[in-house]
Amino acid sequence: MRVLVIEDEEELAGMIAEGLRAAGMAADVAPDGGRAMEMAAAADYDVLVLDRDLPGIHGDAVCRMLGTTGYPARILMLTAAGSLSDIVDGLGQGADDYLSKPFSYAELIARLRALARRGPSGTPTVLERHDLRLDTVRRIAERDGRLLRLTPKELGILEALMSADGAPLRARDLLEMVWDCDADPLSTTVKVTVHQLRRKLGDPPVIETVPGFGYRL
Repeated sequence: MRVLVIEDEEELAGMIAEGLRAAGMAADVAPDGGRAMEMAAAADYDVLVLDRDLPGIHGDAVCRMLGTTGYPARILMLTAAGSLSDIVDGLGQGADDYLSKPFSYAELIARLRALARRGPSGTPTVLERHDLRLDTVRRIAERDGRLLRLTPKELGILEALMSADGAPLRARDLLEMVWDCDADPLSTTVKVTVHQLRRKLGDPPVIETVPGFGYRL
């Protein structure tokens, strides 16, 4: 899952992004409404975490503009304004969910995963391919009933390949889906992580290298 955190309080935005990455999500940060619109136009996010009181373009305007353009990501408003009238107004702007500050990280992550499953390309709760089984909510992977001890990035790559249903994915695609916008596109990060994932999956090998393109399951 790829998430854009739109929050002008730098320290809070960093903490939210780190919490999401620890939960296996790719998270980018936009400090204001204008930058958020630029980043949304350049990448396909699954969910946006949107503060309402933003400098420049207000969060409500961001929400309305994305809705008008048909941007497919789900929007969760995360803001200090938590009265019933605030919640009703925020949902009326086009948000899919609303969470007031202060908040629980466990609740935020659960809500984001629920929103991603409701999206146009939402991931099913459980993926099964060959003898592999991945619970996308509990973040548990098994092969032929054997529990696989995978890192968050290895889980992310496995989820992407299983969701592709046999179609090949480029290393660049995997980098965009599993890492954030600060990842170096020229690095060998994806290659190294795929190698580690293959080792943990064991034999017979199920991840195929497609010459000149990338990987497929």
